[in-house]
Amino acid sequence: MKGVGSIVLQLLRFVFFAGVHMLLVSRLVLFELGWCFFYLGFLLFLPIGTSIVLQLVLGFGMGLLMDIFYDTGGVHAAAAVLLCYLRPWVLRLLTPRDGYEASDSVNVHQMGGQWFVVYTVLLVGLHHLAFFLLELGSFRAFGLTLVKVVASTLFTGLTMLIVQLIFFPTRRRGR
Repeated sequence: MKGVGSIVLQLLRFVFFAGVHMLLVSRLVLFELGWCFFYLGFLLFLPIGTSIVLQLVLGFGMGLLMDIFYDTGGVHAAAAVLLCYLRPWVLRLLTPRDGYEASDSVNVHQMGGQWFVVYTVLLVGLHHLAFFLLELGSFRAFGLTLVKVVASTLFTGLTMLIVQLIFFPTRRRGR
């Protein structure tokens, strides 16, 4: 029964992150340079033990939903799949001395602020770099694109940190 509860919880998280993004956050823009990709929280905060295939499918599904919402022709899906593909590599790179448990999820309280910032900046920054380059379709305005990547990474990363501090538990269960 625990598996069904976990699936329902992830489904509710999917709806929450996609819904909040589409209804509220999609309208937030900083000086036409920084966008918050709130929906990435769903992909970033998946349990660490989630299989790579499931992550890629969920990334494609979330990205496709955003592409339908924004009419962007696959740019969100491609960048989200890239994020999900790179996530296990980044998690391995940042593995703590004690390792991870399969049930662990990305949690600033459990992993620490420095770990969370590096994890978020790496994945969100690579996602945004891919997204904005695909959206632009060339390297002709690369400087402006880099400014958008940095501003959007900071905006999204700060938003993810706030979500973590407000909605995620402070202690590990069962320890």
